[in-house]
Amino acid sequence: MARKSLWLGAGVVVILIVTIGLYQFVFARHDGEPVGGPLELPSTQGDFSLSQLKDDQLAILSFGYTYCPDVCPMNQAVKRQALAQLKSEQRERVIPVMVTVDPERDTIERMREYMAFFGDEFIGAVGNQEQLDDVASRYGVIWRKVEAPESAMAYTIDHSASLFLVNREGDILQRVLYSPTPHALVSALETELKRIN
Repeated sequence: MARKSLWLGAGVVVILIVTIGLYQFVFARHDGEPVGGPLELPSTQGDFSLSQLKDDQLAILSFGYTYCPDVCPMNQAVKRQALAQLKSEQRERVIPVMVTVDPERDTIERMREYMAFFGDEFIGAVGNQEQLDDVASRYGVIWRKVEAPESAMAYTIDHSASLFLVNREGDILQRVLYSPTPHALVSALETELKRIN
């Protein structure tokens, strides 16, 4: 019995190692560093472009989708928490943006309802597949559709979860790894806001 439990435990460890390895391969690997660049997409606040930002502003850019059960709402909540920790003059210089990786379901209206949960200043951007492919490749974002035939949603999407601090030219000032707490994002925001002041 003890030997069987030992083998079972070893099997679980092997599965965990393989799963973590695959996750890192799929989501951390891309050819070269992300280059960023222009972002011009229809959004919940009209046509949105990074070039609309002022010289002393930056955007917190993330990629996700409204039917996401965990990572995406957490990312938006972290943005909101980070903004709440900034001084009021700093907050006015930060634009939170989420680009959908699910243009099939995420209409502007759907995005508008979703972003309203987090704050009036939150922008949801929607592009067609060609636009999404272009932006995602430049920002090193990887995603894939996962069929879920037994679910009412029909499919989910696995995707990169990093946050990008970008200026009006689309330069990536910092890439903040996914975290359920706002500490790293607050630190990155304070650093970059001082630099571009």
